[in-house]
Amino acid sequence: MNRKLIGAAVAAILTAAPALAEFPEKDLQGIVMWGAGGSTDTVMRSVTPHAEEVLGGNVIIQNMTGGVGAIATKFVAAQEADGYTLLLGAENPQLYKVMGLGDIDYSEFIPINILARGVPVIVANNDAPFNTFTEMVDYVNAHPNEVKFGTTGPGGLPSTVTAMVSSKVDLPVTEVPYDGDGPAITALQSGAIDVVPVVMGVAIEHVKAGRVKPIALMDTEANPLMPDLPPITDEYPDYATYLPWGPFFGVFVKDGTPDEAVDKLKAAYSAGAEHPDFKALMENRGYSIMNISGDEAVNFLEKYQSVTSWLVFDAGIAKASPEEFGIPRP
Repeated sequence: MNRKLIGAAVAAILTAAPALAEFPEKDLQGIVMWGAGGSTDTVMRSVTPHAEEVLGGNVIIQNMTGGVGAIATKFVAAQEADGYTLLLGAENPQLYKVMGLGDIDYSEFIPINILARGVPVIVANNDAPFNTFTEMVDYVNAHPNEVKFGTTGPGGLPSTVTAMVSSKVDLPVTEVPYDGDGPAITALQSGAIDVVPVVMGVAIEHVKAGRVKPIALMDTEANPLMPDLPPITDEYPDYATYLPWGPFFGVFVKDGTPDEAVDKLKAAYSAGAEHPDFKALMENRGYSIMNISGDEAVNFLEKYQSVTSWLVFDAGIAKASPEEFGIPRP
């Protein structure tokens, strides 16, 4: 009799107990690895509101700069694998190992979505005494170490593009570091630096407004957003070894995050990437929508790491050979 009463009581408690909350049951934290106003920040702040509508939760975005994005990457990697801390990142972690910035890369994360990729351009201050890539190279060699190139640190897009350029021509310049391409292009306009390689999405509005001038399109084909700027391979076909190449932007969570959280985040950011407002912004700024996840995203990340790691190693700016980390030559 007592057993029956106890069983009934337990059943009543279980029936009355609320169901376990579904993900997300609280706000998420989105960590952007670059500064406010830069390309990564712009992409993430554009897509996330649309993802939130599908997710049914808020993503509180915070910029955490430093170490070419390594500080933000390590911070997210140190959090619990519960889906509540997102790394809103770019391509940089794929170079940390060869650049000596850490022993971590995107293999320790789950790619929720690789949203988009960009095309690099080299832009200069309007008062710079050159207007084309060839003129820039000639001037730099006639005035070694006088021309100031903006950089976001070893392994960032500016330093990687500078390494790409230096692999084919002599380029004795002085590199000046900034916490992201947003601050770097602001410095370019003020005259603090003379040149900076950036993704087209950051440069396009400044070029249209006449605040900076384009010097080179780091691609194999012309781009409709800068129709008067020929691809660099027109004059320097050797660069086709590396091109097309460009930065990418993605959303990541720590490996080990529960499937429920991963699946919901994938669905949310996939929908966000397809939102007409986001697609229009990306098109207008020269980005190509990718919207990939799963094995397709993993394969993309591995290929990018292979190409870029060997690029910086062959250019002589890597601190270690990709072979040390099992990164195959492409």
